[in-house]
Amino acid sequence: MIIGILGIVLGLALGFYLPVGLPIAYSSYISVAILAAVDSVFGALKASLENNFNSTIFVTGFIGNAIIAGLLAYIGDKMGVPLYYAAIFTFGSRLFQNFAIIRRLLIEKFSS
Repeated sequence: MIIGILGIVLGLALGFYLPVGLPIAYSSYISVAILAAVDSVFGALKASLENNFNSTIFVTGFIGNAIIAGLLAYIGDKMGVPLYYAAIFTFGSRLFQNFAIIRRLLIEKFSS
C-alpha cells in the first residue's frame, strides 16, 4: 500500500515539474486514455476493498483499456466519426458505478 502511495506522489511531482507539452491534436486521444486509466484505478480500489484484487488483472486492464480507448478515438478521427464518445460513455459510467460501490463499502466498513 505504501509503495502505491509513493508511486502516486512521485508521479504527481514529476507531472507538475517536468515541462511536457502535447499538441492539441492529441488531446482527445490523451483524455480518453486517461479516463480509461482512472476507471481501471477505481476498479482496482473497489476490488481491493472487496478483497478480490489481482495485480495481473489490474495491470493488463490498465494498459489494455488505455490502448483500446486511444485506438477507438484514433480510428473514429480517421473515419470522421466521433467514436471517442463511446469510450467516454463506457468508462465514465463505469467510473461512477465503481465510485458508488467504493463509497458504499467504505460507509459499511467505518459505520460498523
